[in-house]
Amino acid sequence: MTDRELFERYHEHVYRFCYYLMQNQADAEDICQEVFVKAILADRSIVRDLKSWILRIASNECNSLLRRRKNGLMKEITDFLLSRPHVGNPVEESFDHREARTELNRLYSKLPDKIRMVVVLRYINELTVPEISSVINIPEGTVKSRLNRGLKLLKNMVVSQVKEMSSNESVF
Repeated sequence: MTDRELFERYHEHVYRFCYYLMQNQADAEDICQEVFVKAILADRSIVRDLKSWILRIASNECNSLLRRRKNGLMKEITDFLLSRPHVGNPVEESFDHREARTELNRLYSKLPDKIRMVVVLRYINELTVPEISSVINIPEGTVKSRLNRGLKLLKNMVVSQVKEMSSNESVF
């Protein structure tokens, strides 16, 4: 099958798939173009089912773009929070610290008990993984997995709050 035949046979399938996942015409067109560039440059001689193969490329490209966007959003939020101007008023600083502490406590309280315990021991009490392991008598691997899960849950909570705040701002 020539490159042109490949494109003509599968471009509608790939475009619809990308459009369905991305919910954006421009993104779907861009990804579709990338998919066919990769497909044309690849060795297709060992491919049995071209449709499945090319849709797999499209799936990977869509997932890659979604992942980059998600990471980009987190970087933007972090940069914004870190670039906030320093407040010179000690009363305002004290209030901001108290407010941040209250918000962190609220987020921590939403974590499952086992995960919250490990996260608090690590980030509030500043214990190392081996110390946490010995304190609550669980393997270090379990401590690490609970820390990882806790950080993911906290990140998801923060992202959902930011989304909620931005949607509330657009209402006003």
